[in-house]
This record gives sequence, structure tokens and C-alpha cells, in this order.
Amino acid sequence: MHAEKAQSWFEGLGDEKFLFCRITQMTVLRLLTTEAVMGKDVKGMREAWALWDQVCGDDRIEFLAEPEAIEKEFRELSSLASASPKVWVDGYLLAFASVAGLKLITFDRGLRSRRAEVHIL
Repeated sequence: MHAEKAQSWFEGLGDEKFLFCRITQMTVLRLLTTEAVMGKDVKGMREAWALWDQVCGDDRIEFLAEPEAIEKEFRELSSLASASPKVWVDGYLLAFASVAGLKLITFDRGLRSRRAEVHIL
């Protein structure tokens, strides 16, 4: 549904780096193997890994390990009094971007935050 918009944005980056962390990597792999998302183009797990490896062949794509100082920020962003399962991953991604000094690119309008620079596509 967002493929064309994402591709257009990515192609306009020029030589900028596009970084994945473990959670965003797993999200891509999960979505590639989800029939409700991919329809007839759904991938098996080996196919998803092969596609991942192909994408990572682009010099602009990098995998970034978790910053050591993420724990404090992650706990602050995910310490709500209420039960909110979505906040775990959202808090992690916001904390990761904030601690690493990165911009978080997303389609999720709910991720706007003052703690990290967020760009909504």
C-alpha cells in the first residue's frame, strides 16, 4: 500500500544512508512472509532472507547495532501506568533514534515525538 511512496522517497535520498536495527529488520522479514500484506507475492522465509540480502547489497543500506545507552531512554518511553502493547516497539524505535542521533522514518503518524526526530512519509 505504501510501496510507491516509500520507493519515491528512498530514490530521492541520493547518497544518504538508510539504517536498519534488529527490530526494523525483523519487521521487514515478517511483512515479506505475511500473505495479508504481500498477497500473491508472499515470500517463504528463505526467500525473505534472500530479498533482505539483495536489498542490503545497496551501499546506502546499513545495519546498526543497538546503542549501549538506549536502556534509560527506552525505559522512560515505555513506562506507562496502563497496558499498551504497541508502546514497546514504538518506545524502542524512538529511543534508538534519539540515542543514536538519527531521524526515524515511518508511515505511523502516532510516532511523532519530541525525543527523536521523526519524519512521516
